[in-house]
Amino acid sequence: MLAFWGAVSMAAVVGLGAFGAHLLKAKLSPEALGWWHTGVLYQALHALGLFAVDRVRAGGGGRLASGAGMAFGLGTLLFSGSLYVMALSGLRWLGAITPLGGTAFIAGWICLALAARRAARAAA
Repeated sequence: MLAFWGAVSMAAVVGLGAFGAHLLKAKLSPEALGWWHTGVLYQALHALGLFAVDRVRAGGGGRLASGAGMAFGLGTLLFSGSLYVMALSGLRWLGAITPLGGTAFIAGWICLALAARRAARAAA
């Protein structure tokens, strides 16, 4: 199921990237457009990460792998979501939420690393 959500998120990335490049380019400041593009980039990276999570979970990564997937989802919502809304609304206080998403991303990668180690040991 994580691969499904990774694919859905990547489809959204293509749409959001095109939206930013074609429709928002003339409407947003360069700074706000930068926020938008950063949100798209991090969403893309972590959508691809969901495919790795799915693979490690299937290989015996267990709950740590599932936790990584949840952390990537939460990180996308908080990090990319706050940047998207901040770019569109100009509400700079939303920048205080962005690091929470970054923390979720970091936690997700640590969980994935531990899950991958667990799966490798189980396979050996």
